Amino acid sequence: MTFRIGIISDTHGLLRPEAERCLTGVDHIIHAGDIGAPEIVEALCRIAPVTAIRGNVDSGEWAREYPDTKLVRLAGKSIYILHDLQTLQADRGAGVDVIISGHSHVPKIDRVGGVLYLNPGSAGRRRFKLPVTLATLEVVSDGMRPAIHHLE
Repeated sequence: MTFRIGIISDTHGLLRPEAERCLTGVDHIIHAGDIGAPEIVEALCRIAPVTAIRGNVDSGEWAREYPDTKLVRLAGKSIYILHDLQTLQADRGAGVDVIISGHSHVPKIDRVGGVLYLNPGSAGRRRFKLPVTLATLEVVSDGMRPAIHHLE
């Protein structure tokens, strides 16, 4: 059985139709911060259940309901979510299967010491010449299959 997680970050108030299409059919969505507006999470909730954290641009009353970091368990995997990987405290990474971050707008999949590090990149407005991307993570019986999806 496959459990599909959609991972998005740095929307900055823009949820592209391409992102919505790419996330259709996932079992859960993680937003790794810099949401930009409450309507983004509302739209994502119409696709699948959402876990979202606050990023450095998320301010105001609406953003207070989102934590700076979150530890969730999905499909038997322990997933730690934070916006800026540079702020990761060493003890937070202990015992987790996946660390998801955003902030840099640079998509990246890496494995260090048995931990999957995943940054979906930015799905919002293009920044410099960086790609517009999001990620998926399929949890299957024999492990995890991360993928970066280009939206343009």
